[in-house]
Amino acid sequence: MENSSETLSTKICEKCGATWVNGKHYWRTGNTSDHSELDLAGLVCNDFGNEQCINPSRGMGGGDTWAKRSERITDLEERD
Repeated sequence: MENSSETLSTKICEKCGATWVNGKHYWRTGNTSDHSELDLAGLVCNDFGNEQCINPSRGMGGGDTWAKRSERITDLEERD
């Protein structure tokens, strides 16, 4: 195994436990996307965040929300 001079920078939100590695948000599943911070804001930070929240997208609109998820479920149920 080669030695690497790269280091990992990890930040964990004290409020919700969300994790950023080298400045990029990762879900607990290990998944990430270009809009994961915005989705996290819509699902958690905008409703439950406070001064402890470290999400730079907190307070921004857009992304996924529980209302959008509920609409998708309703749409799927109506198709059946």
